[in-house]
Amino acid sequence: MAPQVLYRVCYGTSTPSPHQTTHLTIRPALLPNYSRRQVRFHDYPAITPTTARSSVRGAYVTGLTEGDLWRLDIFEGEEYERRVVRVQLLDRIRDGDGGGGKEGGGEGEEVEAETYVWVQGEEGLEGGEWDFEVFKREKMKRWVEEEDVDEVDAAVSAQSKDPTGGRGLNGDISNQLNGARGVEKLLESAV
Repeated sequence: MAPQVLYRVCYGTSTPSPHQTTHLTIRPALLPNYSRRQVRFHDYPAITPTTARSSVRGAYVTGLTEGDLWRLDIFEGEEYERRVVRVQLLDRIRDGDGGGGKEGGGEGEEVEAETYVWVQGEEGLEGGEWDFEVFKREKMKRWVEEEDVDEVDAAVSAQSKDPTGGRGLNGDISNQLNGARGVEKLLESAV
């Protein structure tokens, strides 16, 4: 997941204050024996186990709170299941890499992690590999920039295919997350 999307899900903005993210570390990692495919009619990918010799480059994030994981579970929805996996940490990260970069450092330590694995079957996936560079260049704005959500809002209003699957700034899943933040603030003020 691109850091900007992670921040939007966990903190409600793609550009949180430094004090909100100081407890997080984000390192590049490889997930062996998985492939990353395009979800049909959507901007986002799915990872699935594979017997082919392939791996998925992604981000290994530490410091997430139970609240962060709860928000990520809502964001990923029923299409995915959070699973424990083993990943190979990489030595360095390319600037702005959220898991799709082709460059990489040498492989380092193997660690246990959790990731979201697609559970909705092959019929919901396209045949080709999902391209992180295309996502960053052409689609990320739908996910993180409030000024650029008109296309998503129009698709939702017209009941056509929402390219964010409800995960864009004004989508159903995002609204659930924003509602949850409101409840949390209300509970905090009551204590």
